[in-house]
This record gives sequence, C-alpha cells and structure tokens, in this order.
Amino acid sequence: MAYVPGVALLAALVVGCSTGSDSNANGADSKAGSPTVTPAPPGKYLTLPAPCRAVPRGTLKDLLPGAAELPGDQQEKVFRGSASVTYDTDRKVGCSWKSDAPNATRSLSIDFERVVSYDPAVSDDDRADTVYAKKEKAAGLSSSATPGPDAEKNTGTPGEKEKGKGKGADAEKSEDPAGDATASADPSSSSSPSGGAAGEAGAGDSSAGPEDALPSRVLDNLGDAAFLHDLPTRAGSTSQQRTVSVVFRTSNVVVTVRYAEQPALVTQVPDSKELQEKAQALARKLAETLSE
Repeated sequence: MAYVPGVALLAALVVGCSTGSDSNANGADSKAGSPTVTPAPPGKYLTLPAPCRAVPRGTLKDLLPGAAELPGDQQEKVFRGSASVTYDTDRKVGCSWKSDAPNATRSLSIDFERVVSYDPAVSDDDRADTVYAKKEKAAGLSSSATPGPDAEKNTGTPGEKEKGKGKGADAEKSEDPAGDATASADPSSSSSPSGGAAGEAGAGDSSAGPEDALPSRVLDNLGDAAFLHDLPTRAGSTSQQRTVSVVFRTSNVVVTVRYAEQPALVTQVPDSKELQEKAQALARKLAETLSE
C-alpha cells in the first residue's frame, strides 16, 4: 500500500511533462511552418454571353448583305444563327451565320472562351494570356509579352518576319490561329503576309492581290491584347474567298471573330479593307458588351 501513492505521483509527473513537450512542439511548428501561399485572384468573368444573341440584328444586316431581302422565315433562320456544339457552355460557346447574296456569300462566326486556371499560383488572366499568345504566335505575329519557354522564338516585328518569310514557308501553311471545332468553314490554310507596325493600316484596295493586301497585325485599344489575321485564298485556287479573323483577350475571356466573303464570280476579289474594318468594329462592340 505504501507504493501506490508513489506510482500514482510518478505517472502524473510523466503525463504532465509529455503534455508540456507536445504543447511546445506544436507551438514551435506553428511558428516555423511554411508561409501560406495566397491563391492568385480569379478572372473577372464567371459566365459567358449567349453567342447567338451577342450580335445585334442591325449589325447582322450590315455584315450579311442580302439576308434582309429574304422571305420572312428564311430571314429569321439566317439571323437566328447556328450555335456551336460545345459540352461546357460555362467555358466555351460560339455561333455562326451565313448569307447568300447574288454577288457573294458572306459568313460570320464568333467564339467566346472563358479560361480557368487550376493552379493556385497562376491567375485566370495569366492563363488566358497564354492561350491568347499561342494564337498570336500561330498567326506569325510578334508579341512582347508572349509567356513560356518559346518566347524568344516569337521576337521581332511583323515587318522583320516578312523579310524572313522565305525561310518559314511551311509556317505560312499553318491553320487559322483562332481555329477550333467551330472553324470548319475556314476557306484555306495559307496565311497572308504580315507586316507593318502595331495598329498600322497598311496599303491596298479591293483589286489588290494577296501580296498587296492589308497586313495581319497586332491591334491597339481592343481588350487587353488583340490581333488581326487576314487569310487570303491559297495561290492557284479557283475561288477568291477570304477570311479575316480578329482575336482579342479581355481578362480571362478570349474572343474570336471570323468574317469571310466568297464572290460569286472567280474574277471578283473580296475587299480586304472592308472585311477587316467590319470584323474589327464587331470585335470592339463585343468587347464593350463584355465590359458592361
């Protein structure tokens, strides 16, 4: 019986010491632990607009000449547009329109892509900038902020790239940089010569050949970054179809506008300047709508 109190006392002392040691250890760990990484901010846009309602009726009438003269049901079908097939409307949507007039066929398509970064250290905007930069690089245009290990390959002005066009003939055959499943109607696989400074209008007219047409170029004052890609008919083709693509990024959304014309007669040449001006005007209108 004389040993029981001693054993009990010894056990209490052991428990007390253990508890104190654990407390100190926890305190030391909490002070010496790695600092918490603040997640990158999310993108501005959480949803996308309804693409087939994104272009006003009046704008469609201007972009699709001849559609307004169609009978009521046919006219409505043209202006209603055809939604792109997509499996996640929160991430990617699109719509296309087509109008056949006596002198030419015009087609229009728009695509919205909302980019989400699943890396807490990379913001949605930065991830979207990477997506945009890849499209710009595919168009053969330079970018002063192209991310990634291949950035050094994307240096030089569009004019410098024009001088080295002979060395990159295969690159001229790359697909439309804005191309995806919704771009199956794109007319050719050859790109126009790029040249001129950012935002430069260039020179040329509706009767000019592909070499004299307004150049593909980086655009100013459109979203956070933008470029225009003019895609003429490949040499030797019996058609004169031409497609102009305007791609821009605003925060975590990348938008692509494609506007094309195919004249009824082989001898007619699409007006590159008109196509470019109208495609740019629509792109700016979409950018304003997104920012509202």
